[in-house]
Order: sequence, then structure tokens, then C-alpha cells
Amino acid sequence: MRHVTDSERRARLAVRHALAPAFRVASPEAVTAALTVLHATEPATVHLSCWARSASVTVADLDRALHTDRSLVKQLAMRRTLFVFPRDLLPAAWAGPSARVAATERARMAKDAVLAGLAGDGHDWLDRARAEVLAVLATEPEGRTAIELRRAVPMIDVKLTGTTGGQAPAARVLTQLGATADMVRGVNTGGWHTSRPRWTLMKDWLGEIPAPVTAAEGYRELIRRWLFSFGPGTEDDLVWWLGSTKAVVRAALADLGAVPVTLDHDATGWLLPDDLDEVPDPGPWAALLPVLDPTVMGWQHRDFYLGQHRAALFDTRGNAGTTAWADGRAVGCWVQDESGVVELRLLEDVPDATRHALDTEAARLTTWLDGFRVPSLYSSPAMKAPPRLTSPGAPR
Repeated sequence: MRHVTDSERRARLAVRHALAPAFRVASPEAVTAALTVLHATEPATVHLSCWARSASVTVADLDRALHTDRSLVKQLAMRRTLFVFPRDLLPAAWAGPSARVAATERARMAKDAVLAGLAGDGHDWLDRARAEVLAVLATEPEGRTAIELRRAVPMIDVKLTGTTGGQAPAARVLTQLGATADMVRGVNTGGWHTSRPRWTLMKDWLGEIPAPVTAAEGYRELIRRWLFSFGPGTEDDLVWWLGSTKAVVRAALADLGAVPVTLDHDATGWLLPDDLDEVPDPGPWAALLPVLDPTVMGWQHRDFYLGQHRAALFDTRGNAGTTAWADGRAVGCWVQDESGVVELRLLEDVPDATRHALDTEAARLTTWLDGFRVPSLYSSPAMKAPPRLTSPGAPR
């Protein structure tokens, strides 16, 4: 059985994730292809993840891909998380993880509707709410905002009492309709760093709905792409990333003919059968990634790139803050000062050449943001702390 070391995994990461300078790409679609999907819980993450992997991608490029060409589409899927999918991968998401999320959301909403006294039959209430929302959007091909839908459908514009569902009924009904792919988060009415979409019927947004696939086919395709982007990875990595079960993962690995390899610390990882060769040496590289970046959130077992820094770079709920990378390892994070200048917060000493490369990326990001301070709901301990270590000879 072939052995894949941590250093080889880091080299694959640099190449496959388009992070090393020689492998950076030119379009949002190419970034998404490299990463399988983009994490979109925070709207700004999509743009900053693309920026990190390209020397030329602009906000306008993302707006074109998301809202004009619609080659990239937002979809609630794995682990009840919002992602940006390439259009051709949507059927796989709909049949597999999105359907799983939709079923869970339905059960919770139906239960809470009864507990709150909205109806004796929660599933009937949800079906009627869904039908009314869809009827409104049937005559609105450009979509409507959440506020407009609440006003148009009074039965969802209510408060729940005596439940633990969190979101208001309107938001939860829209979320469930998004998970079932009846609706999609369409044109954003706010800035690139906010999420204020016009909810739109999926058929109006895409023009033509792709042919459906089975759940098994969907999971198999998602795992195939994940293995190319993130492999070698373990069963646990895949189960966590998909929000699925070992049975689903093992069936897909068998169908794909995935090949087991040994990893450092005696773990078993998996690669596609035609992807067993070592990737080219990416050379030295540095990168600054945003909160919840797909690379940082791509595996459950993260020691090979986090080392001892997991507690500093993730919050207590498992959400990654910003990260600063050097040659395949996270060595710190980045923040912005009051004027928008990007500053490094390193957690370990690095060589002068590495510090210079990180400073260059910080200056590049400062220029790209042009004074704009990126808002975020997620801050890691390292982001909240002052600088701890500075490389010898680096500016303080």
C-alpha cells in the first residue's frame, strides 16, 4: 500500500487548491472546480476564497458568474451549510446532501408548528406554506426578497413560541424550500459582503432544470470530486464533510474503485484509482484565506496542516477564522486595522523569506479591498489576540 506523507499531502493541497502562485487560476469557475464547492455561509468568503487563488479575479467577475451567467449557484447542502456549486454539480447535491437536509428541516418545522399552535398537523401547515410561497413566485420571475415574501404570505409572517427552532417561521420555510431546490437565492440586493437575495424559482433562475440523479449517484459524484480536490482523505473526513453516513461513503468509495493509501500516524486515506502519482513540487508559497475557507474546512482530521494551532484558529463551535499559510501549513491568521490595512497575526516564527511572502500577500489583499473592512460573524482566538511572534528581521 502506498504511503502518503503529510508533506506530500501539503504539496497536493497547494497544487489542487490553486494556492501556490504557479497554479493560481483566472476565473471564479476555475476556483470552484479546484475546490469542488465554495463555502458561502459568509458572503464575503466566496469572493476572498477566489481572490486568494487568482491574480485577477474581481468582485465583478463573481457577480457575473453568480448572477448573470449563473454558472455558479448557491445551494444549501452538506451539514446544513450554504455552498456555491458549479452548475453541473447541482443535481448531485439535490439528490444527496440537500435532500437529507430538507428532510431534517421538514421534520423540525412540522414539529415546531404544532408546538407553537399554528396547526394540528405540522406537515400540512408546511405544505400549505410552501405552496403559497411558490404561488407568489410563479408570477415573479425576477424573485422577491424575504421581507416581500413575508408580506405576501401572512401565514409565514408569525412568531413561534414554546419551541427551540431558532429562526422565525418565514426564514425556516424559505430555507426548507431552498434545500428542496424549489427556490434559489437569486440576485443579491445588497453589497458583495452581505446576503440579501431575491428568492427565485429554480426553474426561472436556471432556465432549464438539469436531469435528476439518484442519491447514490449524487453522493458518488460529490465524493469523486472531493477525492480529486482533497484526497487523500479518510472515511471520517468524508462522513464529516458530507454530513452523511459511513455506509454512504463506503458504497461510493467502492463504486469509484478508490484506492487505500496509508497516511502518517497510520491512518488510511483514499485516492481515485487514476490519481496515485505525486503532484509537482509547488515551490515556496504563502496565502491568506478567509473565514470558513473551503481548504481550512475541507477535512475533519486537520493536524497535517494545523499542527498545534487548531484551538487558536477555530472558534469553540468548529468554525475557522482567517488563516495565514506558508508552504501548506497554517502559521497564523490575519485581521484588518481601522483603516482596512491587512495585518498578520503569526502563531509561530517563520523564516525571513516566508515572512516577506506573507507580507506581500497582505499588501495585495489590502490593495484589493481598497479600504473596505470585511465584516464577519466568526472570530478565532488568534484573530482577537495581538501579534505573538514576529520573524527575525521582519518589520514590527
